[in-house]
Amino acid sequence: MEHLILRDLDIQNIKNIAVYEEHGGYQAFRKAVKEMTPDQVTDAVKQSGLRGRGGAGFPAGVKWSFLPKGVFPRYLVVNADESEPGTFKDRQMMERNPHQLIEGIAIASYAIQCNQAFIYIRGEFPYAAECLEQAIADAESRGYVGKNIFGTDYHLQIVVHRGAGAYICGEETALLESIEGKLGQPRVKPPFPAAVGLYNKPTVINNVETLINVPLIIERGAQWYASLGTPKSTGPKVFCLSGHVNRPGNYEGEFGKMTFRELIYDLGGGIRNGKKLKGILPAGASGPMVSPLVNEAVLDVKLDFESLAPFGSLLGSASVIVLDEDTCVVWAAKKMLHFFKNESCGKCTPCREGTYWLWRLLERIDAGEGTMADIDLLTSVATQMQGRTLCPLGEFATSPVLGTVKLFREEYERHVKERGCWAKK
Repeated sequence: MEHLILRDLDIQNIKNIAVYEEHGGYQAFRKAVKEMTPDQVTDAVKQSGLRGRGGAGFPAGVKWSFLPKGVFPRYLVVNADESEPGTFKDRQMMERNPHQLIEGIAIASYAIQCNQAFIYIRGEFPYAAECLEQAIADAESRGYVGKNIFGTDYHLQIVVHRGAGAYICGEETALLESIEGKLGQPRVKPPFPAAVGLYNKPTVINNVETLINVPLIIERGAQWYASLGTPKSTGPKVFCLSGHVNRPGNYEGEFGKMTFRELIYDLGGGIRNGKKLKGILPAGASGPMVSPLVNEAVLDVKLDFESLAPFGSLLGSASVIVLDEDTCVVWAAKKMLHFFKNESCGKCTPCREGTYWLWRLLERIDAGEGTMADIDLLTSVATQMQGRTLCPLGEFATSPVLGTVKLFREEYERHVKERGCWAKK
């Protein structure tokens, strides 16, 4: 299919504003400002069915419409803090096609009637930040950013705000706290950011990939966009593929038109060294593992926001990590829990204590010092964390444990019986 999001694969040097303009760049923004009211732009995004690409899948246009009427100023914040293990799509978009993001930000800002937008970018992405800053400067030189845009009274300023490398700041309220110069820790909700967000004003927070879709909707129409994908998961999607595959990378396709089999074996070139496929993490470390060894049907599931639910998992941001037959799931779960333990902000007890003890239990089992009771204790601790944490991080941290124990309990028991990891012997 035509690349709609990863356009850099088709158009050489599209990061250059002149090249971007040659291929229709900023015409959708011009159309929005000159021919449409803010409410009409929001309605078009609603009708398109665009859902957030950061993982939650919430309808973008509906989120925009939650802002209270008549309360100003208001802000748009772009979540570019791409920190989920196995996710690297937003980085490619920002480095190679930054103007489509800037145009998406401009259209969204016009739709919600805000004059100040922030891009909160992960601190480990210095080159991407430089690309965005240059793109904003170029857009301002052309009159797409600044005052009296297209001769109207609408004006917009976009600021790139660099984070300091904290996974928790991918959570939207922790991100807002960080922009305000506070500790990156989640806020208690409600109130929600739509009503009380950045600087206690109404705020919309969208992921990079979400906003890159917006110019397409305005340019080609909501009906055209809704015709792509499935009725509930519309449009194109970028799938990040990594792990034990021959060709890792970002691959674009329509929602509901691609399967794990096609993604891993056709696009990804199959498993390295001819090994068998053991497990798939559909949403990086945050979603429960699925395995064709347990249920081969998972390989042929159509990838969208709904289809993985019967298999006990979710698509999230589509950061697909592939594990081959030689991978020890206890070791893999321990690695993921080590990550969550280190990245927990410590604000709420279930996450702060729960991630630590899950990691300790996994470390004990992996070292051959565990008991059968430790396996049950693992699932007990994880279950008690669910639904009791301040933000999704603690909830996500239970997925590596509950997912792997459900699929491969016998492997945990083997660690106990054989006093250590079979893969290391």
